[in-house]
Amino acid sequence: MTVSITRDEAITGVEFTGATSMNLLDSAAVAELTAALREVAADPGARVVVLRGAGDRAFLGGADIKEMAVLDRDTGEDFIRGLAGLCDAVRACPAPVIARLSGWCLGGGLEVAMSCDLRVASSDARFGMPEITIGIPSVIHAALMPALIGASRAAWLQLTGDIIDVRTAEDWGLVHRAVPGGELDSEVSRLASKLAGFGPGAVRQQKRLLNRWFDLAASDAVEDSVVPFAESFLTGEPQDYMSRFLNRRTRKASG
Repeated sequence: MTVSITRDEAITGVEFTGATSMNLLDSAAVAELTAALREVAADPGARVVVLRGAGDRAFLGGADIKEMAVLDRDTGEDFIRGLAGLCDAVRACPAPVIARLSGWCLGGGLEVAMSCDLRVASSDARFGMPEITIGIPSVIHAALMPALIGASRAAWLQLTGDIIDVRTAEDWGLVHRAVPGGELDSEVSRLASKLAGFGPGAVRQQKRLLNRWFDLAASDAVEDSVVPFAESFLTGEPQDYMSRFLNRRTRKASG
């Protein structure tokens, strides 16, 4: 297995190549991916991160059952805490993370995808939480699912182990956008470039707020956002971007 990091100006790519084409996650893969994401998180020049699995057969095919089959109580806890740490590293990355989703996205792989900020999928993508079918519950960042798609749909996926297609995933809000397979890379690139064109301070602050709002009541979230709004004017980004906007409008009016 290997993790490669590429940098194209403000856009950073993180690609995981698993031992098989399903890009399965064993303990070593989880540790390597976590380290790579923490490295990217420490780079102030990374405005947007694109996370993908190698090839198009799978984004991340889930946890490696060969390893899980020999776990006991203690090693099981170590394993799942490691996977939780990977998902936390995605959420903690200050730059927004876009998941490029092609093929299978299952179990722990779907938890990683849900930890990303935006999810773009190809028309052949398939999603599921099949843990129940092998005798274990869906845990850790499966807890994000009710907020993303609703408690009823989350219960269906986690209790039945059913696999859903990309059209259903898009209708449910599990993915933000679905495109034909041949357009996936161009759509991810377009979206990454769009985000990279915004003020990096504002984008990072928005991600921090969105993550915090997951754990706050609405009234607390409103109050929590007041100071970050005011502090954004210390960066100079609002003055710059608003001036550009007003100048464009003035040119249009005079043209």
